[in-house]
Amino acid sequence: LLFFLSTVLFSLYLCLVFSLRACWCFKALILFSQIGDVFNLPVELCRLTLPCVSLACVPDGGKEVLSMHQVLLYLLRSSKPLVPEEEIADMLQWEELAWQKYAEECKGMIVTNPGMKPSSVRIDQLDREQFNPEVITFPIIVHFGIRPAQLSYAGDPQYQKLWKSYVKQRHLLANSPKVKQIDKQKLTQREEALQKIRQKNTMRREVTVELSSQGFWKTGIRSDVCQHAMMLPVLTHHIRYHQCLKHLDKLIGYVFKERCLLQLAMTHPSHHLNFGMNPDHARNSLSNCGIRQPKYGDRKVHHMYMRKKGINTLINIMSRLGQDDPSPSRINHNERLEFLGDAVVEFLTSVHLYYLFPSLEEGGLATYRTAIVQNQHLAMLAKKLELDRFMLYAHGPDLCRESDLRHAMANCFEALIGAVYLEGGLEESKQLFGRLLFNGEDLREVWLNYPPHPLQVQEPQTDRQLIETSPVLQKLTDFEDAIGVMFTHCRLLARAFTLRTVGFNHLTLGHNQRMEFLGDSIMQLVATEYLFIHFPDHHEGHLTLLRSSLVNNRTQAKVAEELGMQEFAITNDKTNRPVALRTKTLADLLESFIAALYIDKDLEYVHTFMNVCFFPRLKEFILNQDWNDPKSQLQQCCLTLRTEGKEPDIPLYKTLQTVGPSHARTYTVAVYFKGERIGCGKGPSIQQAEMGAAMDALEKCKLFEEVGTARVCCAPRTAGPCFVFLQHQLFLHLEQSKWLPTSDGLSGVMKKLETPSACSLPIPRCGALFQ
Repeated sequence: LLFFLSTVLFSLYLCLVFSLRACWCFKALILFSQIGDVFNLPVELCRLTLPCVSLACVPDGGKEVLSMHQVLLYLLRSSKPLVPEEEIADMLQWEELAWQKYAEECKGMIVTNPGMKPSSVRIDQLDREQFNPEVITFPIIVHFGIRPAQLSYAGDPQYQKLWKSYVKQRHLLANSPKVKQIDKQKLTQREEALQKIRQKNTMRREVTVELSSQGFWKTGIRSDVCQHAMMLPVLTHHIRYHQCLKHLDKLIGYVFKERCLLQLAMTHPSHHLNFGMNPDHARNSLSNCGIRQPKYGDRKVHHMYMRKKGINTLINIMSRLGQDDPSPSRINHNERLEFLGDAVVEFLTSVHLYYLFPSLEEGGLATYRTAIVQNQHLAMLAKKLELDRFMLYAHGPDLCRESDLRHAMANCFEALIGAVYLEGGLEESKQLFGRLLFNGEDLREVWLNYPPHPLQVQEPQTDRQLIETSPVLQKLTDFEDAIGVMFTHCRLLARAFTLRTVGFNHLTLGHNQRMEFLGDSIMQLVATEYLFIHFPDHHEGHLTLLRSSLVNNRTQAKVAEELGMQEFAITNDKTNRPVALRTKTLADLLESFIAALYIDKDLEYVHTFMNVCFFPRLKEFILNQDWNDPKSQLQQCCLTLRTEGKEPDIPLYKTLQTVGPSHARTYTVAVYFKGERIGCGKGPSIQQAEMGAAMDALEKCKLFEEVGTARVCCAPRTAGPCFVFLQHQLFLHLEQSKWLPTSDGLSGVMKKLETPSACSLPIPRCGALFQ
C-alpha cells in the first residue's frame, strides 16, 4: 500500500519540485493493483465503463511533461541492494569519512525487504560495528519508532486510573479556599507515581529498532514523499464522497453551490478524518516510513474549537462577545446547523398550521406541531432522503443501536434544512420540507399554498377605513405613530393586543393566544439565525443558553414595557383604567405583536425590530452572566466545595408553603445544602420561587462570599439600554423608504440616528440596514 501510494504521489512530487507538468489518469494505477494491500482504492474506478478522466497538475511556470513511465524508470534505476553482499567486505574497510558520507546518503531513505511484515522501513542510522571479528556481518539499520498510544503508558489501566485521581485532586486544590499541606503532599506523590510509570521501558512510546541490512533494497523514495502519499486515502475519500453527494442533490431537489456546507450538514460530531478502511495500517506506515518528527504546528488548533465540556470551557466561551460582521465557524460538525435547522422546521410548521387551521386554539396547534417536529417523524423524513447513506460518523458503539442512529438521522435532517436555509433562503427550505411531508401533489399544494389570515380575507386591500368608526383602532394609531409602522390591516394589531379575557367580537375575531403561538416561533427563528451568524465559536448548547437569556418572558416583558404596550392592551374593563399586567401577559403581548408584524408585513420587519430592541442587550447579558441562572450558579458553587473520595453535595429545594387561589398562588421554597437551610424565596410558580431561593443563598450564605466579590468586580459600567427612540427612527425610515418617500431621504434619517440617546450599548448590524 505504501509503495503504491508513494509511487503515485512521487510523480506529482517531482512535478512540484522541478516545475514540471504531470498528466496521468486513474487507469495507470492498475499497474500497481497487485502490490501490497491496494484492493479498495481508486482501481475500482478504472473498471467502470466511463471514459477515464485524465488529471493534470500544472505548477506555475511549468515547462515539460513527466509521464508515469519516467517515474517507473526512476524506480527501476533506484532499485539496488542497500548493502550488496559481494561488496560488504570492501565497505567494512572504507575510511570513516567515506562511510559517514554513505550513511548520510541513506539516512531518511525508505528501504524494503519483500516478504517481511512490515516490508518497508525508514533508515534513521546505519552502523557497521562488527562485534565478532571472525564473522563478517551486515551493517545494522537503526530505526527510531513510536509505539501506539494503546500499547504505551497512555493505554495502561493503572496509569489512567492514577491520572484521573491526579487531575481531580489538582482541580479540588485549585478551587479550595484553604489548601492543607497534606493535600499538597498527596498531589506530589501522585505526580511522582505517574512519572515513574512513564519511564518504564515497557511503557515508553519511543522505541529503538535494530535490523540487519541483509535482504533490504533501496527504493529511491524518501520519508517526505511517504508523508504526503498518506494523504491520498483521505483525498480519495473526499473525491468519492462528493461524487456521491451529487445523488443527494437529486433527492433533495436542490444543488448546493457551497459543497462544504452540504458536507458539514452531513458530518456527525463523532466523525474524524482518518485513513480510510485500514487506519491502523496507515498509521503504522506513517510511523515506519514517514518523517520521524513531523512538525505540524500547534496541535491545539484542531481541538480548541471542539471542546465543550467542563465549567472552565463554559465560562470561557460564554464570556466572548459576538462578532460585528457575519463570521464563519471553525466547528467542523453539524450541531450548529442542527440548532439553526430546528428553529427553521419549527417556524415553517407553526406558520403553515396557523394559516391552515384558523379556528384551532393554541393547544391544538401545539399538539400538531409536536407531532411534526418530533425526532421520530423527522427520522422518517430523513429516511426518504436516504441520509443514513450519506452521514459521516464514527463506526463505534455510539450509533450501533437503531434508536441512536434514528436520532442522529433526525439531527442530520435538521442540519440539512438549516444548510438549505442559509444558502437558498426560506423559500427553498419551505419547498423541500413540503415535498418530504406529502407525497401526493394535491396535499402538497394545500400545504404550500395556504390561505391568508381571516382578517385579511374580509378586507383584502386594507381595513384602515374602519379606524374612523372604531375607538379601539383609533387608540392603536398612537402606538403606530410611536413605533413608526403603519399596518395595512390594523385589525391584526388590535387582535395582537386583545387579551384572553375578552370574549369573541367581530372586530378582532378572537384573542391573541394563537398569535402568541406563532410569534414565539418567529422570534426563535430570528434570534437563532442572529446567534448562529455572529457567535461562530459557540457550540449548540452555548447558543441555546444565549437564546434563552434573550427570548424569555422577563426580557420580552421588559421590551413591552419600554414600548408602552400595556397602555394599549385591550381588556374587558369598561373603565379604560390602566391595568397592571403580569410578566407572562406582557411577554404574550410582545409575541403577538411580532406575529401581527410578520402577517401584515414580512420577516424583514421582524429582523429590524429585534436588531433594535433585543440583540443590543446581548452584551449586557454576557457581561452580567444572565445566561447563567441563579440555580445553576448555586450548583456550580456547591460542586467546588466537594471533598475527595465522596459524592459531591448538591443543593436541595423543598416547598414550604402554598397560599392563594389556583389562579394566583404564591409558593415559598427553601434551599438546603448539607442539611442546612441557606436560602428562601417566593414566587408565583415553584420554578420562580426556587430561583429566588438560589439567589438568596448566593447573596447571604457565607460559603459563597467570593461569588459576591466576583460579581462586583465584573459588573458592567454601562446603564440599561432604552430603545424606544432608536426603534422609532429605524421603523420610520423602513416604512418611508418603501411606501412614503421623503424629500431629505437617507441623509436625514442618518442625522436623526446620530442624535444622542439613552442607549449605552452598540447596535449590532444597524449600519447595514442603511447601506
